[in-house]
Amino acid sequence: MVSFEPHPLLRNRHLMTFAAALWPRRYPLLPSPADRLFEVEPGTQVLARCHWQAEPQRRPTLVLVHGLEGSSESPYMLGIAGKAFRAGFSVLRMNQRNCGGTERLTPSLYNSGLSGDYRAVLMELVERDALPEVFFSGYSMGGNLVLKMAGDLGAASPAQLRAVATVCPGLDLAAGADALALPGNSIYEWNFLRDLRKRLRRKAQLFPERYRLDGIGRIRTLREWDDVVTAPHCGYRDANDYYARASALRVAGKIGVPTLILVAQDDPFIPLGSFRDPAIVQNPNITVVAPLHGGHCAFISNTDGEERYWAEARVVEFCLRHSKLAGAKGP
Repeated sequence: MVSFEPHPLLRNRHLMTFAAALWPRRYPLLPSPADRLFEVEPGTQVLARCHWQAEPQRRPTLVLVHGLEGSSESPYMLGIAGKAFRAGFSVLRMNQRNCGGTERLTPSLYNSGLSGDYRAVLMELVERDALPEVFFSGYSMGGNLVLKMAGDLGAASPAQLRAVATVCPGLDLAAGADALALPGNSIYEWNFLRDLRKRLRRKAQLFPERYRLDGIGRIRTLREWDDVVTAPHCGYRDANDYYARASALRVAGKIGVPTLILVAQDDPFIPLGSFRDPAIVQNPNITVVAPLHGGHCAFISNTDGEERYWAEARVVEFCLRHSKLAGAKGP
């Protein structure tokens, strides 16, 4: 695996993280998507922006899942989609429930425990579309979701699920919430809470009988949001119950497919200690790569071209290595 050498101007964790969102990018050769709705439970659909190869039943497929308050249009989703498509994969850029302007597709909220949504997507691709090889990749919150899906499946994982690759997965929700509340991370927490409030207001307009907005302006931490909003609306007792039951770390020891975890040692709010848990370390199917730098889901390297966004290239490389259909040629 190519080692990560950060851009010399981005050795600071926060600059690296901000640059990933603000650095101008182009996405060449990514064809226009075809939209597809997946019914993941009665009354709930999620939207995928799909880039299909010719004869998709003869090609590998990569399903991408974004992070908290992201969408199918997040820069890393488009970046990795372009790399994977050029490498021969069909690519599905998923929107989590309510994301990417899809609030009308479900009365429910999204949360980090909804790994069943991606199990439903996987099974539809296998059973209805007869796709021979399916890979999943998730960033941050999306990383927790796809790892939890793989852990929940365990030994019952279908043969068509070939591998899972994640970038800075928030697989220990309690530790992540506590890290996010540290003084140096206030900008991230403020930004997440601002967007979560906006989303809840949109949901309340669509489903006024279900959601009340009383007091949401007084919420100051993500843990408090999960205690007041996420837990009661998503079937959890409180934030602690939500974090315990929804964290992929709880089932990581059962993951039975090749799994890549990329995480930076200087990630502002994903503690490295989570990846030293015995459930991770003692599972031979899981490979953890933790460069010194990288920020949160950034990994902007000191190299031009395909290697500029190092984590995206490594995810595609890993999936290629575990595909029998894509061939040996890398991105």
